[in-house]
Amino acid sequence: MSSKTSTTRRIGLAALGAALLAATGVTAYATTPEKAAPLPLAGMRILISDDDSMQAAKASNSDGLGLYELRRAMCAAGADVVVMAPWQVQSGKGTAVTNGGVLTAQRRTALPAGYEDDCAQAPSGGAVYGVCLADGSCTKDSPSATPADTVKLALRAGLKAKAGWTGAPDLVLTGINSGPNVSAQVNDSGTVGAAVAAIDQHVPAIAFSSAGDETNTFFPRVNYRANAEFGARFVAGLRQRGLLTPDFALKIDYPDVSTGTPAGPPLWTRVGHGQVVWHAYEQTGENSFAIGLGLCEETPGDPCTETVKNADSTALFRDGRIAVAPVTADRTYGVREAHPETLRKIRAYVEHDAPRR
Repeated sequence: MSSKTSTTRRIGLAALGAALLAATGVTAYATTPEKAAPLPLAGMRILISDDDSMQAAKASNSDGLGLYELRRAMCAAGADVVVMAPWQVQSGKGTAVTNGGVLTAQRRTALPAGYEDDCAQAPSGGAVYGVCLADGSCTKDSPSATPADTVKLALRAGLKAKAGWTGAPDLVLTGINSGPNVSAQVNDSGTVGAAVAAIDQHVPAIAFSSAGDETNTFFPRVNYRANAEFGARFVAGLRQRGLLTPDFALKIDYPDVSTGTPAGPPLWTRVGHGQVVWHAYEQTGENSFAIGLGLCEETPGDPCTETVKNADSTALFRDGRIAVAPVTADRTYGVREAHPETLRKIRAYVEHDAPRR
């Protein structure tokens, strides 16, 4: 048989096979492998910090576990991630900074179980640094840098020295905080304070916080994971639309989904004025006062009661929705937005096109 005849016969048999597959309702596909679609955050460099530390050692999940879930989700979406976070828990530090001494950024080599290989394919390997106040190695009892310290250090010197990044990252993410940051307590939040430190340096930033369980003393991993995976899709949408901006930070608070009730769709909100967390001071000695923390119950006329329309706390607690609010570092009352069209586009994205949970 000639070579030409043999080739013709093979083509005929292939055509016959395809016809038989089609007749049985099976589609014949080409066997040539296709290139995989690029990951949504491929090529993006992200700095992550928080105010809960990078320890992730407490049974309550209140000391940095959310940070590792955020790291995991961003690396899975293709981002190159570096973490620089406080050495110890720094909740409630707001935008506080340290004005003297020495900061040490110490790399963590043994990561929490289950998170070791999350960023293995990222150029920077998802490196995690804890930042302490020490002229030398950080130890168990070393005092910690504040959340704003870690972001300023990273952007002004740390990322270049430790990760070899020249220029600023594309985005700073803070959190995921153990507990919501809504209403008046936003002013105290180190998670939000770290995001404000980023936009002060003209880098886009988003602050993430998750509700705890009904006791508000335990912070389920499922809440962090749902928030982080929402966050990766949310960031991808902003990036695709060219809406990552340093004009203001975004604050995202995610409801408790540990009971099986899914989060309601995101809602564009305002920072409320109510006092969700109440600080009480009880005198224990002539010059001493014990600090107590508790959740407020809304009572008409009481400072706890939320009076702001479309408040973040109302969306989160009453309606079980993902609360998104813009936060600016400009504290000038009545100031106009520099780029109101960007604000309108991001609001429209949140209300209509962002992931629904």
